[in-house]
Amino acid sequence: MPADATPDPYTDPLAFGQRLQLLRTRRGMTREQLGGLMGRTGSWVKAVETGRLKTPKLHLVLQFAELLRVRDLSELTGDQSVHVDLFVGPGHSRLPAVQAAINRFPLSDSAQAPSARHIRARLARAWQARHEAPNHRDVIGALLPDLIRDAQRAVRQSDRATDRRAAQAALSEVYSLAQFFVAYQPDAALLWRVAERGMIAAQESEDPHTIGVAAWLAAQAHRDSGHFDAADDVTAEALAYLTPLLPDTSDEVRAIAGALTFEAGYTAARRAETGTAWRYWDQARDMAARLPADYFHPVTSFGRAIMGAHAVTVAVELHSGGESVRQAAAADAMPIPSRPRRARHRIEEARAYQLDGQPDVALDTLARAHESAPETIKYNGYAKRIVLEESESRHPGRRQRASALAVKLGLLAA
Repeated sequence: MPADATPDPYTDPLAFGQRLQLLRTRRGMTREQLGGLMGRTGSWVKAVETGRLKTPKLHLVLQFAELLRVRDLSELTGDQSVHVDLFVGPGHSRLPAVQAAINRFPLSDSAQAPSARHIRARLARAWQARHEAPNHRDVIGALLPDLIRDAQRAVRQSDRATDRRAAQAALSEVYSLAQFFVAYQPDAALLWRVAERGMIAAQESEDPHTIGVAAWLAAQAHRDSGHFDAADDVTAEALAYLTPLLPDTSDEVRAIAGALTFEAGYTAARRAETGTAWRYWDQARDMAARLPADYFHPVTSFGRAIMGAHAVTVAVELHSGGESVRQAAAADAMPIPSRPRRARHRIEEARAYQLDGQPDVALDTLARAHESAPETIKYNGYAKRIVLEESESRHPGRRQRASALAVKLGLLAA
């Protein structure tokens, strides 16, 4: 390695503090920002990074891992003997078939393609199944290979420009569905292929709603990888494109614009920009209020019912313990007409209670999330962090409950 090269914390035998500093700078966070989110100071973070303070205890290491979106705990600790995947779930049994369908580009396939209308009807059923099934990854993983192949055929076999644009819109939505399956699977490159192909197909479709959905998913992929500036750029570009259309457009376009507005606030919260985060949340709430009372966007879950859950997420990402619990008490998860989205909200509530020093309530809430949609919590790094932390609790009852949940999540052997 050249003398002036930046060391790689994933391969070089660095001390904990050095790894922390490199991962923090790669995420674009200052010491003051990271310290504030931990309830500490920037000088405390500096003391850890420079080795003046010894390696923190497990609960603080897990907090660092959560804030820096460390996918494998060994990336932060340097201990290669124990790998604990936080923001990567176990490879799903249907992943190989989905991978093969995404990676395959048959050019001599003579099978007749179904119409874009037929593909959209299948997509509508797939989204409904995803929202209703506790094992939603298994359900959509079974549907995706045929959907991907048929949508690709429809694009290739379209003769007229209007038919081709409709087929591209359907293909982009298939990739959107695939991104929900591929997210947090152990194949980051596949996620980016899906996100990029979805965006390209959306642009070719020239359909505002399709473009908005692809941008929403691309922004999430950037943010979850720690690329906050890229997430902001995608969101801003999409909103600049959609905003002039809003006075005279469909509810689905208004909903995707609202979802993108909240995403801008979500990213701001991840940056610890409190005022900006809540300002975007306020704007998104106003946009949701203009939709029908029972409206629920099938991809983003945007609508009036989701705004309470979004408020919890903003408060939690800002690490405001008391505000998080207040928002959790005000939010009602039951009107959310989606099992995986309700489970995700329960996980956010659990984060709120953990921040507020109520670990028993947090564990109870995670148990409810597991009942709603086991596959959601199994792939959620925040839930794993809480369970791992409490499995080390000094309170026997709490430790036992956390360990039992850890077994269900595959974090501990039975």
